[in-house]
Amino acid sequence: MRIKNLSLTLGAWLAGLIFFLPVAWMVLTSFHSEPDAASNPPAFTAPLTLDGYREFFGTSGGANPWPPLINSLTASLASTLFVLLLALPAAYALTIRPVRAWRDALFFFLSTKMLPVVAGLLPVYLFAREVGLLDNVWLLVILYTSMNLPIAVWMLQSFLAEVPVSVIEAAQLDGARLPVVLGRVVAPVVAPGIAATALICFIFSWNELLFARVLTGVTAETAPAFLTRFITSQGLFLAQLSAASIAISLPVLAAGFAAQDKLVQGLSLGAVK
Repeated sequence: MRIKNLSLTLGAWLAGLIFFLPVAWMVLTSFHSEPDAASNPPAFTAPLTLDGYREFFGTSGGANPWPPLINSLTASLASTLFVLLLALPAAYALTIRPVRAWRDALFFFLSTKMLPVVAGLLPVYLFAREVGLLDNVWLLVILYTSMNLPIAVWMLQSFLAEVPVSVIEAAQLDGARLPVVLGRVVAPVVAPGIAATALICFIFSWNELLFARVLTGVTAETAPAFLTRFITSQGLFLAQLSAASIAISLPVLAAGFAAQDKLVQGLSLGAVK
């Protein structure tokens, strides 16, 4: 038994290292100069420099990254808020007060994720062009909300299934209407699940590239689309690209670190009866 546990522990550490090594290599590359970053074989002992970060933050004459970062933050936060406002009542209707054929409704939500994103790119582009929403951050908010809503409904539905119906019935006997029940009774009980859902939707919105690259230009450019500027006809600027990738990943890492307790509770909610 001890040998088996030791083998499982070593296997877990090995798997963790395999996933961590590319990130560690990217962090190390971000502190190298461009010639050292592009050397073959890699220059492990090359001198460290902050030139890549200076270039990203514009202190060396590079492009200003703050508008794309603000656009990403606006689109991610706004879409996540809208997703929660829409998904919580929908999950309530499918769980606490189930509508007819609620399983079919859940499958319909999930089926919308089966269409490849690129298949809907041209119709969305043509529609946005006709209504004048190209290069508009609120178009991304609408798209990210619709893209993340099915996942949020599925997640919240599983969390709301653990809410005791007696608690909701007691609140309704006291005269509480649906908004009060959702805001003051249901939401506090499933707060870890809401936090986990919000974090996942925020990450998906922050990392989205295809729509942001095609539907935005300069005004509504997002952080992932900004990264593509480092891939030019002059070559691939590895050090600058690595520095920019690390800097753009920091908000998501900070959000995950701040909500890690709620995330673990939310993802494990209902796992143990």
